[in-house]
Amino acid sequence: MSREPSDRATRLAQLERELRIMGARSVMLSHATASRLGISPADLETMDILGTSGPLTAGRLAELTGLTTGAITGVVDRLERAGFVRRERDANDRRRVIVHLVPDRARKIGKLYQPLARAMAELYQRYSDEELALILDCTRRGNAIALEHIVRVERGRAPRARG
Repeated sequence: MSREPSDRATRLAQLERELRIMGARSVMLSHATASRLGISPADLETMDILGTSGPLTAGRLAELTGLTTGAITGVVDRLERAGFVRRERDANDRRRVIVHLVPDRARKIGKLYQPLARAMAELYQRYSDEELALILDCTRRGNAIALEHIVRVERGRAPRARG
């Protein structure tokens, strides 16, 4: 059973709309949470990357966020002053500095997200393992595309909006 081209176009338009809404809501949640914590959304999202990836160098954080190394230095400075992260010298290479989340502070932030995590876990129960694998693949690929775009925008290579 093949779909009409218009069915696919409609479905793609609906998907694009829903992903834009999800992105906007994610940004708004980040803003609200960051505001509650007294930090910027970029600072909060950088902490989330540390939370999912573990301790990282500032250079690696720059790669994963798409921010410049100068911008990530400012983020880490602010987070360190606020007590959310700490810098430690790499035991194997004293020239390298590793950025670590402060565990107690990270747990307190995590508590803000527990209701959302429970609701999402409930949602995921609706999908088969095969469907989850497909969603995961699409999400990973979309994240890679988004990171490429962040880098282009951050480096000034994205087209400017006209208006």
